[in-house]
Amino acid sequence: MPLISIKDVSKLYGFGDATTVALDEVNLDVEAGEFVAIMGPSGSGKSTLMNIIGLLDRPTHGTYSLSNRSVEKLRPNQRAKMRRDKIGYVFQSFNLLPKLTVIDNVSLPLLYKGMSTTKRLRRAADVLDRVGLADRQYFMPKALSGGQIQRVAIARALVCDPQIIIADEPTGNLDSTASLIIMELLSELHRTGNTILMVTHNPELTRYADRVVYMHDGSIVHDQRTPLGEVPALAKKAMYLFPRKSEEDDLIGVSTMMNFRPEETETKPKKRRATKSAKKSRSTTRKKKVPRA
Repeated sequence: MPLISIKDVSKLYGFGDATTVALDEVNLDVEAGEFVAIMGPSGSGKSTLMNIIGLLDRPTHGTYSLSNRSVEKLRPNQRAKMRRDKIGYVFQSFNLLPKLTVIDNVSLPLLYKGMSTTKRLRRAADVLDRVGLADRQYFMPKALSGGQIQRVAIARALVCDPQIIIADEPTGNLDSTASLIIMELLSELHRTGNTILMVTHNPELTRYADRVVYMHDGSIVHDQRTPLGEVPALAKKAMYLFPRKSEEDDLIGVSTMMNFRPEETETKPKKRRATKSAKKSRSTTRKKKVPRA
């Protein structure tokens, strides 16, 4: 049985004529231990799908089974417990609490498990050592680089030892060097048995995945398995698969704006109204008579 099983899942927002279809009867099975990269243009439904898989949202229609258990209709407290125990989330914007130290941010999920302070801090310290930040435990987030902050976010996702890591654009706010460190860390987690679901716009990052899913307009349009270390040809061409605004379209738009001549439609400038002091001065000048010789 697959670890994740999505069957005919749709997600609608709004009502009547204002209804937006974010997901349109999506089907997806993910086996334990897979590294799945999810690609597609903005608005294709990638993040909505991840929110449903991560139990942050519910489908409007369809079924979702996690570890062979139907979860789409769980009560909020049941969903929170399953999300805490089985799923680790890594956000593009990090989402660390700025007034807590690194180790307190990482240990926070364990607080909701009722673990003692000593055990929480020990476990958090072990995970921080695993991501190479043992010497940054008592730093504040603002004192870290972007790559270090994202490693803290990954440590927080790992602290409850989840089966699934969901990474939504994990390198979106990082430079190339920090991105490489984060991807090597996710690759290491994959080798140790974690199931990784990663949303990305960067075709180069698909070389870390053993499967690439392409989405468009709320649907999965292609699902491809690929050898680790290789960028699939379809990933390289992904930018051309979907209708999008090109650079040439932008230049045409700029040319049109430059050809517009506003002076042809401008009206004549209005005469300035004289101030009261100026009127009084002119009136005095007109009334003043020149003395006769």
